[in-house]
Amino acid sequence: MPSHPPNLFTISTGSPEPIYRQLIDQARRFVAGGQLKPGDVLPSVRDIAEELAVNPMTVSKAYNMLETEGLFERRRGIGMLVAAQKKPDRSMAKRIEMLRPTLERAALEAQQLELEPDVILNLFKQIITKKP
Repeated sequence: MPSHPPNLFTISTGSPEPIYRQLIDQARRFVAGGQLKPGDVLPSVRDIAEELAVNPMTVSKAYNMLETEGLFERRRGIGMLVAAQKKPDRSMAKRIEMLRPTLERAALEAQQLELEPDVILNLFKQIITKKP
């Protein structure tokens, strides 16, 4: 059962998207992309809240909603972990669908800044190929 560090999640404070929703969307992407696998132990609510400097209730809300939809499960003595999926949908179409809202927001910001598409595409290529 691999455990993940508290800095698994990130938030964008300038985003109109509520923080709990950002956490939910990231968790869904991590599971769909295979970065989070069934049985992986998640950081505690307290650890994530401290790392992101947010209210623990915000993180708890995200975890509870993910548990309700069956993506996470709570285990006594272990904490929250990624639930076993009946048949995870890791199709390319599903993963693209999950990325679309993020790219639409970025495209809108680029238009508001009056940046040319080729400049934005080059910047995105630089960012996506950057090694962590």
